[in-house]
Amino acid sequence: MSIIEESFLSLKKYLQLNTNEAVFTASFINDLYKETNRVLEICKVLNQDADFVDKINMQVSTTSSGLWLKAEHFFLSDIIKIFDNEAERKTEKAQFVLAYYYDALRNNHFADANSVNGLNQLVFTNEFKSHLLKIKKENKVSYINEQPNQYLLPEILAENKNSKLQEILQFYQNFFLFAFDRKLESSNVLAASLNQKDIPRSEKTEDIPEEDSLEKVLEELNLLIGLKEVKQDVAELINLLKIQKKRSEQGLKNVDITLHTVFLGPPGTGKTSVARLLSRIFKHLGFLSKGQMFETDREGLVAGYVGQTAAKVDNAVKLSLGGVLFIDEAYALTQNLTGNDYGTEAVNTLIKRMEDHRNDLAVIVAGYTEPMQLFIESNPGLKSRFNRYFHFQHFTPAELFQVFESFCKKSDFIVSVEAKEKLTDTFELLYSEKDETFGNARVVRNLFEKCVQNQANRIVKLKKINQKTLKIFLEEDIPEPKETQKRIAFNISNDA
Repeated sequence: MSIIEESFLSLKKYLQLNTNEAVFTASFINDLYKETNRVLEICKVLNQDADFVDKINMQVSTTSSGLWLKAEHFFLSDIIKIFDNEAERKTEKAQFVLAYYYDALRNNHFADANSVNGLNQLVFTNEFKSHLLKIKKENKVSYINEQPNQYLLPEILAENKNSKLQEILQFYQNFFLFAFDRKLESSNVLAASLNQKDIPRSEKTEDIPEEDSLEKVLEELNLLIGLKEVKQDVAELINLLKIQKKRSEQGLKNVDITLHTVFLGPPGTGKTSVARLLSRIFKHLGFLSKGQMFETDREGLVAGYVGQTAAKVDNAVKLSLGGVLFIDEAYALTQNLTGNDYGTEAVNTLIKRMEDHRNDLAVIVAGYTEPMQLFIESNPGLKSRFNRYFHFQHFTPAELFQVFESFCKKSDFIVSVEAKEKLTDTFELLYSEKDETFGNARVVRNLFEKCVQNQANRIVKLKKINQKTLKIFLEEDIPEPKETQKRIAFNISNDA
């Protein structure tokens, strides 16, 4: 899959045909500009998830550049497949839409709406059609064990329950609309068009286990790796709530205590796990009635049209009543990712519902430290309702190794002495080079899966394979520390 550096729709040498036929307008081009910018924003977010980038690239057979592909490459490949499958609708307008997406996603170039007349001439030229064939050929991603009509981007997002799945599906639906004037009413209709199974929603509710107890929850909390400061914060909160409850039983007045909490810190440090445990703790202490957790993010709360955002927030709150509403990357609500102010509407609606249901709802917002602090400061209502902060720290090298060992234990692997030394060197290097985007447990999981792959490549050639052979990681199965560090740095820093 090569990179064509010359921008497609700026090739003025093609403009030799004079036609008065217009297949699209300047307004239509402006709509494409807004849409492809939104696609690029979400692809940028996905590209910062090292685990996602590694998993999806593991399904790729080869790349001509030798570099791992990014979300926009897979998105472009998918819409090329969609385009090819719509044989009866390949109009000049559809061809232009595909060319526009290509130029935006691969070249970061956006055709000028002021040149609409020239662009309307361009799409009728043989040069345009020839170049489009070249683009389609060179931008299809080939997968290992590829299935007919396989669309890997939504497949991997669904498998990992990634919160950006629904937004990507909406972009696919919008491509159908832009290219073929075909409106798909739901993600399941889209799934049928893509020849896939129904794709689950990104939001999910976590119910409490049967025969649950406070003691069981605290045991699970203590078993979590690291999080010394967070565990202390939870213990102190439990003590406070217990005493408040006893004061109430004795008829004494209590101070107003909010359950709403801000989780600050890098990804992969257990924020979601702790939120689930807190919901159960609040239930067992009698401060929440059910103890379930409903998890969502900007996509689950913000709609793209006037009047729909409040309804989405109300639905999230309804599913959370009696438990915790957990909003990951909450700062995205006020970062105006899609060019409108519906995120502000979501925040205002959420603040109102927090007040309406203050006796049986806890809201936990989570994300990177600095943007989360800006988020809370952005609205007086947020600042007054969130005054409890839990700080999640990066895992130390020793804790990262503990996480790796936990993956080994779950999957029946053991680590040789030499492999342990190499892993120790790796985690010390990663820790020394970390920044706030470092994925901690997510990076470890990705490294574990890479080791599994390397081990398989090694032992498949052996004539005799016994149980020990299948279980053990040798030093050669562990990637070089600098190789792992470079892969992580590439995944989170290359936004092109």
